[in-house]
Amino acid sequence: MNKSLKIDVNQIDLEKMKEKTTDVPGLLPYAHQSGSAIIKPEDKGKITGRAVAAMHSQTDMQMAQIYQQMQLLADQAKAIQKRVEVSERIYQASISFEPLINHHYFLYEKEDGSDCMSMVAPEEWGRKKRFSRFIAEVKLLADHTWEIVREL
Repeated sequence: MNKSLKIDVNQIDLEKMKEKTTDVPGLLPYAHQSGSAIIKPEDKGKITGRAVAAMHSQTDMQMAQIYQQMQLLADQAKAIQKRVEVSERIYQASISFEPLINHHYFLYEKEDGSDCMSMVAPEEWGRKKRFSRFIAEVKLLADHTWEIVREL
């Protein structure tokens, strides 16, 4: 044998060799055998970037849902406000009959600016109209509030 290939046992640092071995090789941050699975260090910046992008996407979607809900509530508030305005006009209008629950009636404005309720629809009047302007078709509800069915 060639003398240069001999290992000098006195030259081996056993403490350093202990650092390169383990009883639990699955916990090493690198492959411990030539046939082991490749372990690549992760780019933490890329992982954080993806997480932040996903978080923004999710919160943007939730904010859009909240905005839609707010828009629906605003539309409902406007409808209630309009209903109150029409109901106030109805209760101040001249009514020559007793309105029945779940029946449709028609609110008109007369030439003199006063309001009146009628059982006759605007398209049923023919040539002789007794009003200057159609305001709304309404339905009397059980709680004696008025639902606007259609309006001008």
